[in-house]
Amino acid sequence: MNNRLGVAIAWLTFCLLLAVAGTALLLWPAGALAADAPGATRAAIDSSWVFVGAALATGLSSLGAGFAVAKVGTAAVGALAEKPDLFGRLLIFIGLAEGIAIYGLIVSILMLNRLG
Repeated sequence: MNNRLGVAIAWLTFCLLLAVAGTALLLWPAGALAADAPGATRAAIDSSWVFVGAALATGLSSLGAGFAVAKVGTAAVGALAEKPDLFGRLLIFIGLAEGIAIYGLIVSILMLNRLG
């Protein structure tokens, strides 16, 4: 197996496991974890899961954006060394990769605004 393919499969598996764990945390019945907690209300428990979801949205999208910018930026520098006139096009590609983190931040802000 090619080394790059192995690394790609490892990253894909890691991201898949994080997605499954995050989905399981968000879909788990909120009362099941803190059913015996004295004084815990259902609304307080549900709002804590919104915080977990917002943290996952921001953290995982930032992780994905960092990985994408690293890959696209490396390729952009290589292409820029051969053809300097491609600077504008390459900057757009890096901006698109960075947009992943902004989308995650927007989703987390929307989730937190639903609490109020």
